[in-house]
Amino acid sequence: MSYKLKHLLSMQDLSKEDIFSFIELAKEFKALNRSPVKKTDSLRGKTVINAFFENSTRTRISFEIAAKRLGADAINFSAGSSSTKKGETLIDTIKNMQAMRSDIFVVRHESSGVPKFIAANCDASIVNAGDGLNEHPTQSLLDLFTIYEAKGKFDGLTVAIIGDIFKSRVARSNIWAMRKLGISVKLFGPPMMMRDCDAFGCQICKSMEEAVEGTDVIIMLRIQLERQDGEPSFPSVKEYSKFFGLTKSKMLHAKDGVIIMHPGPINRGVEINSDVADDPRFTCILDQVENGTAMRMAVLHTLNLNRNK
Repeated sequence: MSYKLKHLLSMQDLSKEDIFSFIELAKEFKALNRSPVKKTDSLRGKTVINAFFENSTRTRISFEIAAKRLGADAINFSAGSSSTKKGETLIDTIKNMQAMRSDIFVVRHESSGVPKFIAANCDASIVNAGDGLNEHPTQSLLDLFTIYEAKGKFDGLTVAIIGDIFKSRVARSNIWAMRKLGISVKLFGPPMMMRDCDAFGCQICKSMEEAVEGTDVIIMLRIQLERQDGEPSFPSVKEYSKFFGLTKSKMLHAKDGVIIMHPGPINRGVEINSDVADDPRFTCILDQVENGTAMRMAVLHTLNLNRNK
C-alpha cells in the first residue's frame, strides 16, 4: 500500500498510485464480502467511532459493517443525543471519546473543514465521511473502484457529472481525483448550481444532450435541499426534472456501454427516472453500494496499519 498518511481527509492528498492501491485492496475485501464467512481480524481489538453530526444512512451503515467485518468494535455516535446539545465543544466531545482509547473516528459534519480540524487536535486517525460543501473522499474512492471494474481503465474516459455541482462534496472529490487519473470531466446543471465551476477546469456543458453524448460514465447528483439557503435555487421540481433529469429519451443520445452512477439517496422522478435508474443495461448504483463497504474496509485497514508505524 503506497498511502502512508494517518488520516484520510481529502482526495487532493492522494496520488495516482495511492488510488490504485486502495482499489486493489478493495478488490480483496470485496471477494471476502462475497465469501460465506465475511470476517477478518485486521482490526481486532481496535475501536472505530462513527461520529456523525449530520444525517446519513448508506455511509454510516457502510462504515459500521466495514469496521465489524475487520474485527473492530464499531460505535455509532449520534450528535442529536450527545453532550454537544448541552454546550460541550466539538473538540471536547471528541477528546472524551478518544480518552476511552478509541482508535479511528469516522467524521461527518455539516461544516466544511471539521474533520481536518479534529485531525489537528487529537491523536486518533480521522476519516472524512463528508464535510459540508467540501469533500467526501471515500465516496470518490468507491466511485472510482466501480468505474474501474466496469471499464478496466481510467485514462481516456469521459465522465459527466450532472446536477447540483456547487453544493456537491461528491463532485469536488471526484473532480480532484479524476483529473489526476487522466479522465475528462464534463459538468452540467442549472446555472445557479454551477457557480464558480469554471475554477475546476472541466468542460462546462450547455445542454443535457451535450453532457450525455460521447460520455462513458454519467454520475447524477441529487438536489441538495438540506443545503439550500432559504428558497430553492430552481423554479420547481417538475421543471428541474424536465431540463436536468436523466430520462429514457435523453439516454437515446448516450453511447453504447455507458454506465450510470449515483451517490444516493436517489430522488426518483427528479434527477433520474426509475426506468433509467433500474435499467440493468446502464445502472451501477447498487454496485457502488456494495463497493462502498469493500472500499471503506480498505481505508480502515490502511489507516490502522499507518497508525502503528
